[in-house]
Amino acid sequence: MPKKRNLAILSPSQNAYSETFIQAHKNYINANIKYYFKGIIPQNLEGYGNINPIIKKGVNKLISHLKKDVLLAERTALKNSLKKEKIEVVLAEYGNLASEVVPVCKELNLPLIAHFHGFDASVYNVLEDYNNYINLFEYATKIIAVSQVMEKQLLSIGCPREKLILNTYGPNEEFEKVIPTFEKENFIAVGRFTDKKAPYYLILAFKEVVKKFPNARLIVAGDGFLKNTCLNLIKHFNLSKNIELPGIITPEQFKNYLTTSRAFVQHSITAENGDMEGTPLAILESSIAGVPVISTNHAGISDVIIHNQTGYLVNEHDVQGMSNYMLELLENKDKARALGEAGKKNIQENFNMAQHIEELNQIIYKAAEN
Repeated sequence: MPKKRNLAILSPSQNAYSETFIQAHKNYINANIKYYFKGIIPQNLEGYGNINPIIKKGVNKLISHLKKDVLLAERTALKNSLKKEKIEVVLAEYGNLASEVVPVCKELNLPLIAHFHGFDASVYNVLEDYNNYINLFEYATKIIAVSQVMEKQLLSIGCPREKLILNTYGPNEEFEKVIPTFEKENFIAVGRFTDKKAPYYLILAFKEVVKKFPNARLIVAGDGFLKNTCLNLIKHFNLSKNIELPGIITPEQFKNYLTTSRAFVQHSITAENGDMEGTPLAILESSIAGVPVISTNHAGISDVIIHNQTGYLVNEHDVQGMSNYMLELLENKDKARALGEAGKKNIQENFNMAQHIEELNQIIYKAAEN
């Protein structure tokens, strides 16, 4: 086994519920990991605390600095900590964060691996702010994309082909143990209530389902700024008995919902500001659990869900199409089971966690060696 390398993982937040893929990197990558978080230039080291002496002196001291001076102080604090921890490779989660730490890595002559996830490769003003990531593409050792759509987007804005690697996430292996029964007329959705998730489209699709299946239920778990809009729609259409918004749920609760649901549903779209998914982890988790997925031809979803084989895909904004497929699986439990079984096999063979992490291990090891 190759020697473990000293790896710094940099992330904007410590443990965001919607970023379980980052936690998987922290838990499974074969390296001596130091985890930095909080901010676009992370200023906290897990197990240590704040690394910036200016912040430690108090908020007033920080406010007295100009923005340029604050950035310099943050980069200096990160540089000194990476040097102290004898870091050999940096894995930066999100392209915009990676772009901000290029000067630090360059000064320390550290290999930088930039892992893109979604908005960082699609939101228009992010791409404009970072001038299409020219400096990042020039310096980074490797750039990781999680979908074919993202791969094409990064190539189109100047990422060198030889630096770009497509490495789709793998789901938590615990979801493979789920044994779906399909016993209830339920659908489950999990995700943030944001523009690109378009949770209101699920409600509009489901209201047609209830006309034929009055006891059917839709559970939409998560939180976000569109949640109140969805609550208003539920009240307006008199669907309070059929649609539940339980808020953020645990992985264990998600597995319990999957056990009895007929399908996982998600109507992802490209938001007005360009925001797109990477490859949604909840879709991978549902599919490896043996539950069919009804979703959209969006970003990496069509990479991992095979239409009419492991689930159903409709075009973005096709609410009626989604409704029709929900009805089809309520009418045909055997079809749901067959799609689910094919989905489990597809994810096990092509998109499992071990493959995802092993490729990251190889990238990190080669970067350290060079």
